[in-house]
Amino acid sequence: MTRVTRDMYDQYLVPNYSPAAVIPVRGEGSRIWDQDDRCYIDFAGGIAVNALGHAHPKVVSALQTQAQKLWHLSNVFTNEPALRLAKKLCDATFAEQVYFCNSGGEANEAAFKLARRYSFDQFDSDKNQIISFHDAFHGRTLFTVSVGGQEKYTEGFGPLPGGISHLPFNDVEALGKAINKNTCAVVIEPVQGEGGVTSATPEFLAAARRLCDQHNALLIFDEVQCGMGRTGDLYAYQTFAVVPDILTTAKALGCGFPIGAMLTTEKIAKSLAVGTHGSTYGGNPLACAVAESVIDIINTSEVLEGVVTRRQTMVDGLNTINSKYPMFEEVRGAGLLIGWVLNDKWKGRSREILNQCMSNGLMLLVAGPDVVRFAPSLIITDQEIAEGLQLLEQSINQLYENSLAA
Repeated sequence: MTRVTRDMYDQYLVPNYSPAAVIPVRGEGSRIWDQDDRCYIDFAGGIAVNALGHAHPKVVSALQTQAQKLWHLSNVFTNEPALRLAKKLCDATFAEQVYFCNSGGEANEAAFKLARRYSFDQFDSDKNQIISFHDAFHGRTLFTVSVGGQEKYTEGFGPLPGGISHLPFNDVEALGKAINKNTCAVVIEPVQGEGGVTSATPEFLAAARRLCDQHNALLIFDEVQCGMGRTGDLYAYQTFAVVPDILTTAKALGCGFPIGAMLTTEKIAKSLAVGTHGSTYGGNPLACAVAESVIDIINTSEVLEGVVTRRQTMVDGLNTINSKYPMFEEVRGAGLLIGWVLNDKWKGRSREILNQCMSNGLMLLVAGPDVVRFAPSLIITDQEIAEGLQLLEQSINQLYENSLAA
């Protein structure tokens, strides 16, 4: 068999990504092995996707069992895994009804369309304005990148959908001034992931809820990255004790198998009547069977309480490293979505830190040039945390030595 190489990516794939030189071939727990059988500790979690690590036996079994039954039916029919999963999501949250799709971007696309359609049905066509926030990320469709509002994702793709405004994150006063009778929705990530791992303040979320109620606008929480146990509750809105009207979830919902969902109330859901929206693979039996096993595992006190203790272990380790090699000025985020904010000396060098760690066998993420991001498995072992922190310290020591030698 011909050996697959990284060069084949440049030859055969569209260059919208720039993947690492190594090619992972298998994983178990929070360890990954590449083609040369080199082992890496995974603190990245597939960008907060692999919430149960790699090849979790119960998730693998769920996929294998369903694969012997039904793969696809189309939405001319429903199926048992989709119905069971929808019930479990509703039982565990504020939601009364669920829409299934394939990704976080699709879930947000559905949420934004629903918000406008609901306001059209309940009020009038002028009530269509969407408020989002600086540094937000909501997906890669034209609508969702427009709501996200980061120019690096929208440049060259115009004309963009209109009726969208962007405000400073966590600014209650700015939101109070901007929201009005024509606002149909306010869209918030309770913890901004791509934007720097910044948590919303409880005051900001409470104010958003209050202002949406005053102006008959819907409050949408994008929990694609911060949901599914990542903060220590099943969803972050439960951590912050502010209930949205619509919630979007994906990533860890399938722990690597593509699935997304939009959760909402029965009253709001009525605006997505037959024919108004759809997804060929939405509610796919394979995806829903996997996600059903995932929620059964994550939505337990053992896992959710473990997130809190694992966060403390990681933060304590990061602080210890920083006491030896001062590199960051703040640890932020919630649960096991951790942002390591670089100090003035190291600003702009997050990618350099990631690359040095990768060369030593540790997988990390960045959240912009000034933040190193950690999104490990929610059930990462103490041994894997210790090994990863040791590799991190080794890498930082090398960067310090290189800086001194320069």
